[in-house]
Amino acid sequence: MRFLVPLVFLILAAAPGFGQGLSSSGNQSVVAVDTDGGNRPLTYLAGRLDADQRSELEAVAPNIRFVVGLTDTEALARAAEFHGADAHLLTEDFLAAAVNLRWSQSWSAGVDRYVRLAGLTGNDRIVLTNMKGVHGPAIAEHVFAMLLSLTRDLDAYRRAQDQAAWDRSAGSGLTTLSGRTMLVVGMGGIGSQIARRAHAFDMRVLATVRTPRPAPDYVDALGVAADLDRFLAEADVVAVALPLTEETSGLFDAEKFSLMKEGTYFINIGRGGLVVTADLLAALEGGRLAGAGLDVTDPEPLPADHPLWRNERVLITPHVASRAELTSERRWQMFVENARRFGAGEPLLNVVDKQLGY
Repeated sequence: MRFLVPLVFLILAAAPGFGQGLSSSGNQSVVAVDTDGGNRPLTYLAGRLDADQRSELEAVAPNIRFVVGLTDTEALARAAEFHGADAHLLTEDFLAAAVNLRWSQSWSAGVDRYVRLAGLTGNDRIVLTNMKGVHGPAIAEHVFAMLLSLTRDLDAYRRAQDQAAWDRSAGSGLTTLSGRTMLVVGMGGIGSQIARRAHAFDMRVLATVRTPRPAPDYVDALGVAADLDRFLAEADVVAVALPLTEETSGLFDAEKFSLMKEGTYFINIGRGGLVVTADLLAALEGGRLAGAGLDVTDPEPLPADHPLWRNERVLITPHVASRAELTSERRWQMFVENARRFGAGEPLLNVVDKQLGY
């Protein structure tokens, strides 16, 4: 497996959205620590590694010692040893004691739970990296699995199948995607993959980004936040792929849903907190939305007695859109490459702007 790392990484790095975002300030590359050309020994605290993974890491970053299997108490007691650590292991107490910490790797694309840590966000010496772009293919496929299930009313036919009933009238309101308009809200690494698939379905594709840039050939119109309301009025499908920040929290509220055309499909694979859940439910019950596909909810997990569970026009999955063998492979290769770069004192990939939150 270790001999495949360079080739696999080159393939991934060439993929849309993979390896973007090298900087936590402007477009300047960030080196977490000067390793004197890879001669300085470093220590990294990992959640878990098997023997093959450890061997692969040791081959590409021989100056890094990877420590696993510590309890929270043990990790805190040894915090000063570590130059790097998995982000999910961080706490305020650990950060206060980890005086030599310079790099933390998030294993998810979203980092909203990590940038809430004052000891991380307020410490310019610690570089936070994420898995931006890694999850894109699996999540984009999940979006279309949900969307097609809703537009082709597959759940109704599944129920008929359970009864061994050849009932051609079981489904209602069957819809095609070809010729419809999809709005991708947040066209980063994941949103780009969604937009590509929408284009392949012969859909008209609108998308928003934070800062203006030319639209790729698979997007018909690329706007910024100021264009969102106008785009919402044109969309038949709204797919949300934004990070959760102070700016985006509760973005999709009653006002935003009122701008959508009657019969719009709404898909959220970003974060549940992007949506005011009560307003989403009202838009569904009032007929504004034809259906919703939710891989994330607010609250999460969704309580068993929540009415969204019982709405026949809602498809809910428990935050699993990124799960796939491909995702695991891409995520591992991103970590291996960043570990190699960390050990060699080279700029890291996917550096998060901790102030912006992504």
